[in-house]
Amino acid sequence: MNKTANLLIDSQCALGEGPIWHPLRQQLFYFDIVAQALFAASTEGEVVGQWQFDEVVAAAGVIDRNTLGIATETGLKRFDLETGAQSLIVAIEADNIATRTNDSRVDRAGGFWIGTMRKDEGEPEGAVYHYRAGKLTTVLPRVAIPNATCFSPDGTVAYFADTPTKRIMQCQTNPQTGLPVGEWRLFHEVVDGRGAPDGAVTDSEGYLWNARWGGNCVVRHAPDGSIDRVIEVPVSQVTCPAFGGPDYKTLFLTSANTGMSAEKLAAEKVAGGIFSVTIDVPGLPETLLQL
Repeated sequence: MNKTANLLIDSQCALGEGPIWHPLRQQLFYFDIVAQALFAASTEGEVVGQWQFDEVVAAAGVIDRNTLGIATETGLKRFDLETGAQSLIVAIEADNIATRTNDSRVDRAGGFWIGTMRKDEGEPEGAVYHYRAGKLTTVLPRVAIPNATCFSPDGTVAYFADTPTKRIMQCQTNPQTGLPVGEWRLFHEVVDGRGAPDGAVTDSEGYLWNARWGGNCVVRHAPDGSIDRVIEVPVSQVTCPAFGGPDYKTLFLTSANTGMSAEKLAAEKVAGGIFSVTIDVPGLPETLLQL
């Protein structure tokens, strides 16, 4: 029987995104892209930190206990959680006011895959970049809405979806560098009518958990792309999953209420909330970002 995720935080995020479990602080971090804000919460759903920015922030990688690398609309920035101090690590599309960052994740080698897209969600003018140890590489050009970036436990496979295509792709990667070494090929195409692929994360068995924007669910895919199970979510715009908690058996889910009609908002009063569900297979700790 399929499980249903429960509301953890009635956060009312316009565009909740980028959840990660900080292994050194034992806290869930997540963003509201529209509000240009970062939040930290306990396993029990208590918001214990909030930081405001003057530009879009969408995702983070852990550098150390008190420092994150944050993917902002102008670049990857070092951010001190204690002081709020910021410093630029590398500029990314800083001269293009039409684009912003979106779904991004640190690979098993400590490299940060950072996706960009047009703010108006128009033409595919975004890209996916890879930053590791001082080097920035373009991985994918001409992307519309980058999502589902995640990696096999051994770091030999990367996954990615350009949401409008409804296709999750995969390619072989070098586990030492995190960079692609093969051609992209189809992993799974969403043809069941349950939304489109949004954020994703892999568990310790190498199965991929994909949030479905417009689909009221998160789907677990086997390594061959087949659907293993579906977790129902009581809101339609589910954006991204993250494993956390002391045993990594809690699956956290961000969601959004942006663009919803008054009728839809009335029907989904907790849209934009953070949800959670206990899973029998643990996830994996975040790899620390290698600067």
